Amino acid sequence: MRRPGSENRLKRFAALGALLMLGGFAVAGPTGLFAWSENLEALEQRNIEIADLTQKRDALRNRVQLLDPDAADPDLASELVRDQLGVMREDEVVITLDDE
Repeated sequence: MRRPGSENRLKRFAALGALLMLGGFAVAGPTGLFAWSENLEALEQRNIEIADLTQKRDALRNRVQLLDPDAADPDLASELVRDQLGVMREDEVVITLDDE
């Protein structure tokens, strides 16, 4: 036979255990206080990556606008033809610079 207060004491220990477990998850869980700094670092890295990709996208968008068939930039078109096809005029001279 159980004592009259033992059932009440068991409920208290179960509630205390549940509270301690919830507190542990709040501190050391995957979204707890310890993971907060890791999440901030990951967010900062993503923001840097987004800024870099945005800059690359804007540069590509500008290049596409310069190559618009209706209003192509003659200097860019000439540069691309020379680079891709290796074409040069008879009156041009190629000067190579050594990288030091």
